[in-house]
Amino acid sequence: MLSYQHIYHAGNLPDIHKHAALAVILTRMMAKDKPFTYMETHAGRGLYDLSSKEAAKTGEFRTGIEALLREHKIPPSHPYARAVAKVREKHGPQSYPGSPAIARELLRFHDRMQLMELHPQEHAALSAHMSAPNIKIHKRDGYEGALALSPPVPRRGMLLIDPSYEVKTEYAQAAEFVRAILKKWPEVTILLWYPVLTAGLHTVLTDTLAQANLPGFWQQEVLFTEASGLRLRGSGLIGINLPFGAEPGLEEVRGWFV
Repeated sequence: MLSYQHIYHAGNLPDIHKHAALAVILTRMMAKDKPFTYMETHAGRGLYDLSSKEAAKTGEFRTGIEALLREHKIPPSHPYARAVAKVREKHGPQSYPGSPAIARELLRFHDRMQLMELHPQEHAALSAHMSAPNIKIHKRDGYEGALALSPPVPRRGMLLIDPSYEVKTEYAQAAEFVRAILKKWPEVTILLWYPVLTAGLHTVLTDTLAQANLPGFWQQEVLFTEASGLRLRGSGLIGINLPFGAEPGLEEVRGWFV
């Protein structure tokens, strides 16, 4: 949806869950020297200012990244923590990296990035923050763009699917997209994020994919307390074709929210 801007939610608990899992998977993929393509369907602006009026309006980062760092829940040696630290060295202590910036800090010079973002302001900011020879930024619908570019070169790769879910039908749309992309790019590693809702709208997505006999299906949900200040119950991730050795690291991330 073109009305959605992630700055209001940057650095919250779902961001940490998603971004830490992303860092784990990318690190495992880099265990092999062979280059790969990293792709996103909904990239956002890439870099967020937590001192902005938009972030302050919700204050979600205070019970998110600020709280977990203050409580030493995130090991400094973790690839996610290292990526956040590098971004803050460059842009200041109130900056927070979106998934494109986390990937950029972790990937190697011979890896490639393909980023989709349709929102005009978010696309402009993404283009300003993420300019690099190995990064291509596309102003187009994320689902259409990812399908059109698949399979990419290099063919080995990862896809992050992270829509806003502002429209109820997007849960079913995301499930259908996963099945469609696997037909064109069957070996891709997929990480899909979804909100865990009291109303149960997410079950259309999770039930469809759980029953689809997808390769290496993996699912993880973490639930948040009322003290988090979030309107959703928790954060969910679905993985497909995860690289060897990723799951122990993903279980470690779950422990940060206990």
